[in-house]
Amino acid sequence: MNNYVNDPYQLNWGVAGPTADEYCNICNPFQYDTSIMSHPEQVAAHIKDSVDLYSDLSKHSLPAVSIVKPSGFTDGHPSSSKLNLFEGFAKKIVDQVQASDYAKDTAIFITFDEGGGYFDSGYVQPLDYFGDGTRIPMIVVSPYARQGHISHEYADHVSILKFIERNWRLEPITHRSRDNFPNPVAAPGNPYVPVNSPALSDMFDFFDFDGGGHHHHGDGDDQGGNWNH
Repeated sequence: MNNYVNDPYQLNWGVAGPTADEYCNICNPFQYDTSIMSHPEQVAAHIKDSVDLYSDLSKHSLPAVSIVKPSGFTDGHPSSSKLNLFEGFAKKIVDQVQASDYAKDTAIFITFDEGGGYFDSGYVQPLDYFGDGTRIPMIVVSPYARQGHISHEYADHVSILKFIERNWRLEPITHRSRDNFPNPVAAPGNPYVPVNSPALSDMFDFFDFDGGGHHHHGDGDDQGGNWNH
C-alpha cells in the first residue's frame, strides 16, 4: 500500500464511517508501470491527488497529459457513489479548464466505468484474450472538437492512449499491447464493425486540426471497453 499516494484510510476500503476509504488502488493507471512504481521519486512526481490538479490549473503548471480518477465517493459507481456526484466532479474540472488559458488548446476526454445496464451493448469486438465489454459514454470537450460529431469508429479505453501516442509521436507502450492495433476500416453500410479487426480508433476523427495535422498541446467498459457513439 505504501506504493501509492499517502492515504491514511487505504486499509478501510468499503468500511463505512469517518475513516472510510475513497482511494481505489486498482484504478491507478500506472499500477503495472515498473518505470514509475519501482521508484519512489517517480511515484511522487506522477501520482498526485486531485487537489494538485486544481492547484496546477490555477498556476498554469499542468503537464502535457493528466489522467484524473475520482475517489470512490465521486466516481458515479453504483456501489459507492451517485452519477450526479461524478457529473459535479467532471464539471468542476471542465469549468476550471475553460476559465483558464488552457481553454484554447486543451482536449478533455470524459468517460466512466460501466453503463449500469442502461446502454445498448452494440457490437463488441473480440480484441484479445480479455475481449471488450458493453458500450459506455465518452465525451470530448475541446475547441478543436468537431461540433455535434458522433463517432461511429470502434474505440475503447486504449484509444485515449493511441490519441496521446499519435499526437506526441510516441511509440506504443509495448510490442504486444492494444495500442499497436491499427485504426478501424469499416464498410460504409456498417461503420461499427472493423473489417480489419482487431482494430481501435485513435479518436482523431473527433477533431478538426486544420487539415488533420498533429496537435501538440497540452463509450468503453469496465475492462477495456469500447466507445461507439
